Amino acid sequence: MSARPVSDAALVRRVRWRLLAWSGGSTLAVLVLLGSLIYVAVANSLASAAIDQLRSRAELLEPRVGVLSTAPPGLPPGPAFNTIVAANPGQAGVSLVGGASAGTFAFVVGPTDAAFPDVTRLFDAQLPNVRSVEEARATGESIQLADVDGTPVRILSRLVTVQGEPFVVQVVGDRIAEERALAVLLAVLAVGGVVVLAVSLGVGWLYAERALVPIRDALRRQRDFAADASHELRTPLSVVKGSVAHLRRHADRPVGEVGDALDDIEAETDRLGALVDDLLLLARTDSDALDLALESTDLGEVALDAAGALAPLASERDVRIEIDAEPLPLTGDPGKLRQLVRILVDNAIRHAPQGSIVRVSAHGDHATARLRVEDTGAGFRTEDLPRVFDRFWRAPGEHAAGTGLGLAIAAWIVERHGGAIEASNRPSGGARLEVRLPAS
Repeated sequence: MSARPVSDAALVRRVRWRLLAWSGGSTLAVLVLLGSLIYVAVANSLASAAIDQLRSRAELLEPRVGVLSTAPPGLPPGPAFNTIVAANPGQAGVSLVGGASAGTFAFVVGPTDAAFPDVTRLFDAQLPNVRSVEEARATGESIQLADVDGTPVRILSRLVTVQGEPFVVQVVGDRIAEERALAVLLAVLAVGGVVVLAVSLGVGWLYAERALVPIRDALRRQRDFAADASHELRTPLSVVKGSVAHLRRHADRPVGEVGDALDDIEAETDRLGALVDDLLLLARTDSDALDLALESTDLGEVALDAAGALAPLASERDVRIEIDAEPLPLTGDPGKLRQLVRILVDNAIRHAPQGSIVRVSAHGDHATARLRVEDTGAGFRTEDLPRVFDRFWRAPGEHAAGTGLGLAIAAWIVERHGGAIEASNRPSGGARLEVRLPAS
């Protein structure tokens, strides 16, 4: 099965949905974790408070165990009791200690369950297998959860020794309010989690849209770069191909008579070589594979050397170069700084009208070294200023000389030196390119 190419739009959509999935999934995981922690903390807090209440009730009853009379016969059924009774130490059995007090009641279990069969049957029927009397006698205290006639309860059993006899105080408290509070908390956490998740997905969608803008721009620049590079390569290749065809048609003629074709081939191969070098340089800068050879240097001296080397080119175009440079020590790559000056001055010479002047100045202070290159040409259009340093960009109607990569390379050199470059127009007309670099 052959793989189908993925369009840029499909790729962007795929990335957007992945971002949303990661955003929603991580938010859901955090919400579940926080909700669980909150629920467990509140449940433990309510349970702890309820157990403390049962213990306080048991502590109030402990001194009375074995003091009051035995339980009267014929106790009424049901979980609420108004009569306060207790087991006599001399009579083992079960007695009730109850009252209308905040949903709790208690009873006392003697050493055996034989003395009060009515009460024993009552609680055996309502609290099956949860009285844990033996566990309380063995450990001193037991806490159990149970259900009495559909009412959830918590039972605390505590051992009390009276005159050597093991009595067990059991305090029963309903958990209706506790479970209701936990149910409300669970509902709030669920609804709040859904709302937060929905808001998170909405924010994630907006964030994904903004985050994808650089990706769309990168894809667009990649397409433009491929198209522009193909165009730049096609022109010299076409000239070379045409010149070769001309040479083939006149293979019997002396070299001197076809010298123009050879000159064209040489010029276009030089242009191709320069373009390939620039493309390789930009590719290495994009992959961070190009390092600077930093050392102590002087920007003023570099400006003098690089601008002076372009004097012959300026003479060919009837342009004069004026250089005003002072010593500007800084830490940088002398080769890359020299390339920077050449790019800026060459650009100014190409756009300067015949008989005009290109001014190169290098001045600064203790913090900043400034390099400025100015010409008296047409300058930049206001709408073109944001794109001056884009790769392969040329202003509409501009001649095709150069590769269109010089200012992009210049911007990279300045950036890697920790500086800034700015394009503007002179008040009296013409273009101005100014570089600011940190001075030593």
